[in-house]
Amino acid sequence: MEKCTDLEVCPTRSMFGNKIKLDDALYEKLKKCAAAGGYSSPEEFALHVLEREVEKLTAPGSGEGQRDPEEEVRKRLQGLGYLD
Repeated sequence: MEKCTDLEVCPTRSMFGNKIKLDDALYEKLKKCAAAGGYSSPEEFALHVLEREVEKLTAPGSGEGQRDPEEEVRKRLQGLGYLD
């Protein structure tokens, strides 16, 4: 079993121990992506990615993550006049 690395998600709330456990392989990927993206730390990168994904899933009209990608494409094609 791989070791886990603690990732502090929100430093302002760390008093209550808000942490996410990640296996070492995933944390290494986070470190590489954070460096490539110009983030100051893997934690900053992870927080940004999580905020962006949660916003997508909870945005009005998103159906709380129940979106059907095929239906979205169908609606876009109808709007462009390709489908009736």
